[in-house]
Amino acid sequence: MKKALVLGGGIGGVEAASLLSKSGFRVELVSNRDYFYIYPLSIWIPVDRIKPKEIKLDIKHLAHTHDYTFIKDEVLSISKNKVILKENGEKVDWDYLVIAMGGSKMSHKGLENTYSLCGNPDDALKLRDKIKELVSRGHGKIAVGFGGNPVDPSGIRGGPAFEFLFNLHDYLNRLGIRDKFEITFFAPMKKPGVRLGEKALQMIDQMIAAFHIKKITGKKIDEFVKDGVILEDGEKIEADAVMFIPAVDGHSVIKKSDLPKNDAGFIIIDDTTQVEGLENIYAIGDAAEIVGPDWRAKQGHLAEAMARVCVHNITHKKRIKVESQKSYKKHLSVMCLMDMGKIGGGLVYKCEKQAFLLQMPTIGHYLKRLWGIHFKLVKLKKIPKVPYLN
Repeated sequence: MKKALVLGGGIGGVEAASLLSKSGFRVELVSNRDYFYIYPLSIWIPVDRIKPKEIKLDIKHLAHTHDYTFIKDEVLSISKNKVILKENGEKVDWDYLVIAMGGSKMSHKGLENTYSLCGNPDDALKLRDKIKELVSRGHGKIAVGFGGNPVDPSGIRGGPAFEFLFNLHDYLNRLGIRDKFEITFFAPMKKPGVRLGEKALQMIDQMIAAFHIKKITGKKIDEFVKDGVILEDGEKIEADAVMFIPAVDGHSVIKKSDLPKNDAGFIIIDDTTQVEGLENIYAIGDAAEIVGPDWRAKQGHLAEAMARVCVHNITHKKRIKVESQKSYKKHLSVMCLMDMGKIGGGLVYKCEKQAFLLQMPTIGHYLKRLWGIHFKLVKLKKIPKVPYLN
């Protein structure tokens, strides 16, 4: 039986491990966490609409359910023929290696003075507690923003920032104290959200204006301080709390490896997700360089699609012609079920052939919750996957 080693316990890694096991491989998955965290649902933790345990799945349980081995460990280094783990030492006994370790975060001066929804899950809890503190006080200033990677623009996380922004407004509004809070949205690019399409951008701008949210864009961030954000021109955004999502950069371990990588540190792959020049090593999700149109972005649904493409190509490697292998590029799209709290939401979709925005007042919020339930139950093998929901 062929052995596959999967590095990373996120959306791409868990999907790859499950499918490889189903395809008859002996699979080991390595992650430094013993839980699978559903990041797209973390937007609700700071506004107390969901508990952390509701968006965490025990990887040991997933491994048992999908019949693969889970190793809790930290990857120290990767080379073309060897992986070194902190506790388990060298790993060289694999036929196929799938790298799904995600990326690192772009560094900013004073980043420790911010909270993020796309980093350490504890940050979401700390932000929740800070918001509760401000609510108890009865007033406050909160800034919400995201950054970009100038070397590789695909490493961006704008959707969760917008979703949290609108959920925060809805949360404070329902408490009857929205007028006591100043909310500011900021981003270094001139048109944040444009990757979602012009119609989606117009909707976002209209919502920001309607909700009386201050908007500051097109100014680079100089520094985060304890009471706000300093911009490149010296302007200061006063804030009691700052929720900021840094852009994705190449993983620190990958940057130090001998694997082929671009200037941002993302692993260079071909259309089949195979690492350039290396026959039995693949990279998926945020760890990999995504090549395509200017609006491309690293998203969870793409990481999952890349995992499916990767496993198909590994499984059929010796049985199909090279030109018949599947390509991840046909799955390149920007897709977001943007939640705005109980106000509703909007379904945004963009690919090479089309782009649309479907506004869904009220029902949009509940569809996002339904997506979360469906996602968890599919991972736990309690229900079959409904096409287009994941």
